[in-house]
Amino acid sequence: MSRHGARHARCAAECSRCDAVCCRLTVVLDDDDHVPEHLTELLPGGARVMAHGADGWCVALDAEHRNCGIYDDRPDTCRRFVMNGPYCRSVRSEHAARGTIPLLLR
Repeated sequence: MSRHGARHARCAAECSRCDAVCCRLTVVLDDDDHVPEHLTELLPGGARVMAHGADGWCVALDAEHRNCGIYDDRPDTCRRFVMNGPYCRSVRSEHAARGTIPLLLR
């Protein structure tokens, strides 16, 4: 089983109930991230971020399977985001309460 497959086997129950709010966060890219340029955008202040579609979701999200389409090459910020960890729970609570999505910084 691939590392990607093993990850999904471990968290299948949680993944199936997750509303993937993290895939709506603004992810600021680091110089060491190697994300294809067509999946990124440059903010007016000069920061390179993961691009979002008109629906507000990260363009790397595979909507059909509800997982990251560039999982093995995802940004370091996304790698450090722990599913159901303290920050995840905080973001989900804030989103549920206010409908807002905070900035996810490196």
